[in-house]
Amino acid sequence: MQIYEELQARGLIAQVTDEAEIRDLINKGGAKFYIGFDPTADSLHVGHFMALCLMKRLQMAGNKPVVLLGGGTGHIGDPSGRTDMRTMMTTETINHNCECFKKQMERFIDFSDGQAIAVNNADWLLNLNYVELLREVGAHFSVNNMLRAECYKQRMEKGLSFLEFNYMIMQAYDFWHLHKEYGVNMQFGGDDQWSNMLAGTELIRRKMGDDAYAMTITLLLNSEGKKMGKTVGGAVWLDPDKTSPFEFYQYWRNVSDADVMKCIRMLTFRSLEEIEEMEHWDDSRINEKKEILAYDLTELVHGKEEADKAMKVSHSLFMGGGDDADMPTTELAAADVTEEGLPVIDLLVLCGLAKSKGEARRLIQQGGVSVDGEKVTALETLVGKEKLTEGAVIKKGKKVYHKAILK
Repeated sequence: MQIYEELQARGLIAQVTDEAEIRDLINKGGAKFYIGFDPTADSLHVGHFMALCLMKRLQMAGNKPVVLLGGGTGHIGDPSGRTDMRTMMTTETINHNCECFKKQMERFIDFSDGQAIAVNNADWLLNLNYVELLREVGAHFSVNNMLRAECYKQRMEKGLSFLEFNYMIMQAYDFWHLHKEYGVNMQFGGDDQWSNMLAGTELIRRKMGDDAYAMTITLLLNSEGKKMGKTVGGAVWLDPDKTSPFEFYQYWRNVSDADVMKCIRMLTFRSLEEIEEMEHWDDSRINEKKEILAYDLTELVHGKEEADKAMKVSHSLFMGGGDDADMPTTELAAADVTEEGLPVIDLLVLCGLAKSKGEARRLIQQGGVSVDGEKVTALETLVGKEKLTEGAVIKKGKKVYHKAILK
């Protein structure tokens, strides 16, 4: 089975512009393709994960990835899938985030010996002359067509700023520039980017008369149709300082039964033959499947040593061993704790297990909080200073463990 057919079998392909040409290009290792990453934070997250895995798969098949860091488009913000305008970032923040992205991507993409390159669209977008852009590029865009694009629909309901309206033009310009300067012939991206990607292929055709291709990746949705990679505390990050390897492992260990095989098929690098065999496992082996998913993805992002640690801690906690050495931990400051201790409501908020005191109260009232194995039943419960000095293990719900320690 060749790479295009494998991507199909894994359920990764959503839409393509020219299937026969794309199939031929990537199966022969002839694609020089790019995926863009706008630096909206100082870490990549699970939402970027499928794109990174796709780049890795295609590179392994002989194709050449071009990572496009959005140091220029990051000044505008992509309106796709948004109901509000993105927070404006400073140039310094954008540049810092780009550097963080590049370092993390090296775990997935081989940049040695020119096998892949990383470029930053700030290098060409920030120096554009506005009138020149309008004449060179703007003349090729129909406002009527742009307003029908899926990427603008949600923003239109609350008001689409002219700033965001230009995002499609900037992304199309990127594809045109990369095609001219680097010979890039394909763009890949999330399915919500389809309109922007088509704008790029059309601009290249109009300006140069060349063929260029686009393919979108299936969005990673759970069985309820919601994007995966979010928790109560926010995004699941690839940076171990923002989401620890244990928390990352636990996220995948706790996916719903209905989603586990889809995630294994789309995200892991296990062979399709092995995955097909797993499809026929008895229902009693569902936890084994989840552990395979969690271990494989943690190893891919954080390495084997961290994956081994996360699996060991998970096993010990759920089997009653209580090994908390590598558990996610919050270090409390002396100012946070009185001589008597700390109210459990405040403790839940400080540890990021609840977003507010109101949410913490509801968790306790629903019987969802334990400290060192004892269920918390009273809202006024204090966790003693001595216990916090030794390190208190908080359990939220059935599967979330967190350690709080007073330093």
